Amino acid sequence: MEFTHRTYEKGQTIAAVATPPGEGGIAVIRISGDEALDVADKIFSGSIHSYKTHTVHFGNILDENGAFIDEGLVIVMRTPRSYTGEDTVEIHCHGGTLITQKVLKAALRSGARAALPGEFTCKAFQNGKIDLTKAEAVQQVIASKNSLAMQAAENQLQGKLYKTIASFQQKLTDIAAILEAWVDFPEEGLEFASHEEMLTMLTAIIERMQHLLATFHEGKRLQTGLSICLLGAPNVGKSSLMNAIVGKDRAIVTDIPGTTRDILEEEIEMAGLNFRLLDTAGIREAEEIVEREGVRRSIAAAKEADLILLVVDISNPSIDSDLMAILPKGQTLLVWNKTDLKAADELPKLPFEAVRVSAKNYEGLEELKEAVHQIVWKSGPPSKEEVVLTNERHFQSLDRAIQATQKVSLGLQEELSPEFLTSDIRLALKELGTIIGVNITEDILSAIFSKFCVGK
Repeated sequence: MEFTHRTYEKGQTIAAVATPPGEGGIAVIRISGDEALDVADKIFSGSIHSYKTHTVHFGNILDENGAFIDEGLVIVMRTPRSYTGEDTVEIHCHGGTLITQKVLKAALRSGARAALPGEFTCKAFQNGKIDLTKAEAVQQVIASKNSLAMQAAENQLQGKLYKTIASFQQKLTDIAAILEAWVDFPEEGLEFASHEEMLTMLTAIIERMQHLLATFHEGKRLQTGLSICLLGAPNVGKSSLMNAIVGKDRAIVTDIPGTTRDILEEEIEMAGLNFRLLDTAGIREAEEIVEREGVRRSIAAAKEADLILLVVDISNPSIDSDLMAILPKGQTLLVWNKTDLKAADELPKLPFEAVRVSAKNYEGLEELKEAVHQIVWKSGPPSKEEVVLTNERHFQSLDRAIQATQKVSLGLQEELSPEFLTSDIRLALKELGTIIGVNITEDILSAIFSKFCVGK
């Protein structure tokens, strides 16, 4: 279904359930806007307007006709000391789908409207409580599936990305001021900075922006995760290895070659990242049509995978030459499996990093995970203090800002008139502004916040 755009209006009173659906100890219904106190006053037994900000009160929650729904608590947070920057009331009732929907319905029938996805956070942005990078970080924190992704999101939530972008803006603004002075006072003989000094300043800011841009490759990994494909001949123990890694009997294991016909998939966390672990059909010349299709899918999955675990039976180390031809050296880890059996007298020399495991006896799994870590993080994972780009929108805007700044540098080298250079530097400043939410369009806001959950 297409997202139907609706303008986010400041001050309009909205309500939504802010806790996950289902049964639980408590549920929270959030109301925010100019009439939040009036709405809450209609459905709570106490006098909402008399309560001081940031105080908690016990009472009865009522429907729009005054009928009892539940006992609960209300928390009043008056403007501007609230998450949204507006008057906000949170109603805490017993958890449960029926109760929460009754309380929400009472709020909606008393003057609030149902909140759009991310509308509370959008209000916080519109009212200057947070910049756009922090707003986007809220959803990233909620959606984080591993510790490194959460670390990157928390850095952004703490304002580290905003400060970095703001520092770029400040440097470019200083350069723009000098260029404007050259335009406005060409005959005055004022020397604000030489061409050489300007080029040095531009080179430094371009290098800093490019360094941040280069973190996107790792940052995207943190958010989206990677895929690992278990590949090899039939009966080398791929399914047993998958079961050992995930810690449960996910794949069927038998002594019959070709047991796995289709791709099995399981989500795991390893090396600080989320992975899609894929168990595939054994690679061999197959006559039966279903197995042939399984082999085709296995090869296709290997070509799309971020990392391949080439599983080989150490007691019978035969490897298909056609299979070797499709294996990328930097993305393949050789796994000698079945170390519980006697190894062959001579093992083939292969151009891959290798580990030895016994999937049957759960031996060598830690060494396998460490080897995966070394391949994924060749230069080590991001540090806790490092600012990492994880958002495609930020990447695109920063890339355009770099290109515009490079044009300014090239124009200076070619001694172009300052009038031509100021337009490019304004474009760079505009692109940086879109990252933190300056001069952002309503359509972009809609696209960003529509991905949020309702109630946040």
